[in-house]
Amino acid sequence: MPAPQPKKPASNKGKSVVKHVPERTCVACRTERPKRHLVRVVRTADGGVEVDKTGRKAGRGAYLCPAQECWRLAKTRKSLDQALATTVSADTWAALDEYAQKLPEARL
Repeated sequence: MPAPQPKKPASNKGKSVVKHVPERTCVACRTERPKRHLVRVVRTADGGVEVDKTGRKAGRGAYLCPAQECWRLAKTRKSLDQALATTVSADTWAALDEYAQKLPEARL
């Protein structure tokens, strides 16, 4: 006697399926937004801190809104330091500020 076949899942034909959108929280303003709408900053294995444009670099990551306002807030509150569990040096902040200058002034 052959083994019973498992039931096939019901077809989703004609039904709209809502795709899961991963969300992250900005470490400065604490606003939850879709992951793709935030900028990832990563602490690399060698201890450096840099902007992760691809969102796939290895290391401990933190997210910031793409607005100068949030980057200034993260620097003032040291929230990026806490999220990355490291001290962000003045030289690194200079590089991050240079990146932030290309971003809009306020959150959208």
